[in-house]
Amino acid sequence: MAVALASQLREGTQKSHTMAENTGFVSCFLKGVVDKLSYRTLVADLYFVYAAMEKAVDQHRSNPVLAPIAFEQLNRRGALERDLAYYFGADWRQQIRQTPACAAYVARIEELSATAPELLVGHHYTRYLGDLSGGQILSTIASRAMNLTDGQGLAFYRFEAIDDEKAFKTTYRAALDALPVDQAMADRIVAEANEAFHLNMLMFQELEGNLVAAIGKVLFGFLTRRQRQGSTEAVAAA
Repeated sequence: MAVALASQLREGTQKSHTMAENTGFVSCFLKGVVDKLSYRTLVADLYFVYAAMEKAVDQHRSNPVLAPIAFEQLNRRGALERDLAYYFGADWRQQIRQTPACAAYVARIEELSATAPELLVGHHYTRYLGDLSGGQILSTIASRAMNLTDGQGLAFYRFEAIDDEKAFKTTYRAALDALPVDQAMADRIVAEANEAFHLNMLMFQELEGNLVAAIGKVLFGFLTRRQRQGSTEAVAAA
């Protein structure tokens, strides 16, 4: 009996989705306030998350619940590697490290891979479908905010193996609805999707500290320049 998993995931994660969008880092991002140092940390975090996810998916390609949504066209690891080379240079592998929130996210993926791979469907849906849905908008914002040219540093948002994103999302949702799960498993997958949102929010909250520091530095520099400018104007007037 079909359980309409796609709609259950959409409806069951609406609150978490809204909470994630309202974190300070994401709110600033959507408004075009993007610090390159914070952003490259995000790219590194996402690399570790997707590397873990895609490794887990590869290990469970015979799993009847996970395999039907394991579309290789969605894979992001290679794109993230290109972005990391842009932001960190050729030796990016020696420079990047998992942040604490990223490490917790990776650990959860690895735990599920070892104990309940079916629940990775919740993480897969949350990350890949979200990236596919908002990729173009976020790419445009990041490009303008960081003065990026020719798409450099934005490979993550380009799904080059997908010609029609709208049609692909329809295919993905149909695959979700066809998964051989009962309602009890569907409930667990939705709960895990909410956990995925939570783990994402922890990464965003970590980045907020870096972003606030960066904005504070810019503001301090602006105020200092204004103060100096005011002093110079006062001296000139005297």
